Amino acid sequence: MILAAHQPHYLPWLGYLDKMAKADTFVVMDDLQYESQNFQNRQRLKLNDGPHWFTVPLVRGSQADRICDKRIDNTGLGGRHHWQQRTWRTLETHYGRAPHFARYAPTLHELFTRRWDSLLELDLHVLSIARDWLGVTTRLVRASELGLTGFKTDRILDMCQKVGAKIYLSGGGGSTSYLQAEQLAGAGVSVMWQRFEHPTYPQRYPDVGFVSHLAFLDLVLNCGPDSAAFVWPAHHHAQAGGHS
Repeated sequence: MILAAHQPHYLPWLGYLDKMAKADTFVVMDDLQYESQNFQNRQRLKLNDGPHWFTVPLVRGSQADRICDKRIDNTGLGGRHHWQQRTWRTLETHYGRAPHFARYAPTLHELFTRRWDSLLELDLHVLSIARDWLGVTTRLVRASELGLTGFKTDRILDMCQKVGAKIYLSGGGGSTSYLQAEQLAGAGVSVMWQRFEHPTYPQRYPDVGFVSHLAFLDLVLNCGPDSAAFVWPAHHHAQAGGHS
């Protein structure tokens, strides 16, 4: 069994979903410390002058807050400057003429009109939408349900053992600086490195040029049911033993 893991993301980008799709089980690391200026509560969308950040405001807490502890700041709920209203208006304005906006608009309208208080619950709901639209069926597990122990490689090994994984699929991000593949191998777990080539696809505002690493919504609203074929063409795969 192949295992992958990552912190929850708001409006995840395609590389996140690619990592999930290439695993048999994906652990949502909801019990890690919240990191500001990361992707747990923000992501980019393409507007007529280029990419812009869209952020879910959070209630101020302590530095020790875990992701699963974070609460959404709904100050001004119902007003035109509320984060949900602002995001929905932006989607209508800049994606309303995208080829497949009408197909997905009802789900998105519900997403941005329902009240959300927990960041984790919001992120998991958005993830379920992305999985549905892109056909990702990987089993999901919350780290907080596993009772993991240890840090860094020790934690990864504990996670692999608790879900019965023999292969750990790692991205090319922060884990490359601490992941001890030899330690995992000694316990019977091999490491596979994710190889992801970001696809190009038709976007709104072509004069701005193609913008990568956006929210999955950019692909889906532009390409509709064909979106998965852009992310996972037949030749695309993760390769064990290498590093992108």
